[in-house]
Amino acid sequence: YLTDGASAGVRNVLQSIIRSEEDAVLVPIPQYPLYSAGIALYGGKLLPYELNEASGWGLDLEALTHQVAAARAEGYVIRALVFINPGNPTGQCLPGDEVKRLVEWCAQQRVVLLTDEVYQELVYRDDR
Repeated sequence: YLTDGASAGVRNVLQSIIRSEEDAVLVPIPQYPLYSAGIALYGGKLLPYELNEASGWGLDLEALTHQVAAARAEGYVIRALVFINPGNPTGQCLPGDEVKRLVEWCAQQRVVLLTDEVYQELVYRDDR
């Protein structure tokens, strides 16, 4: 759908998926603060997930799986995972096969994948 900017779009989506303080959203760390602020504004739970600097700010799906299981055991409903590619502020770009694994992981976990790709046209590597 069309919005008057990326920030408005993010706010609209967060407002539509956060129903209560038990609703949680996975957000990468480091991250642009729009997500953490929006989650707090709409009363949800921020679940930060660490990007691995040693692997070029990559994702660790095994760690995410454990984090989601622990949060669900505490009574949280995992509503979404935010994925920023290229990353802001890290600039990391996941290769296509890793993006595919993330999409499959979100489907298996029944988690909405929120992709922020506002900087995708600024990538200067053919392999990403």
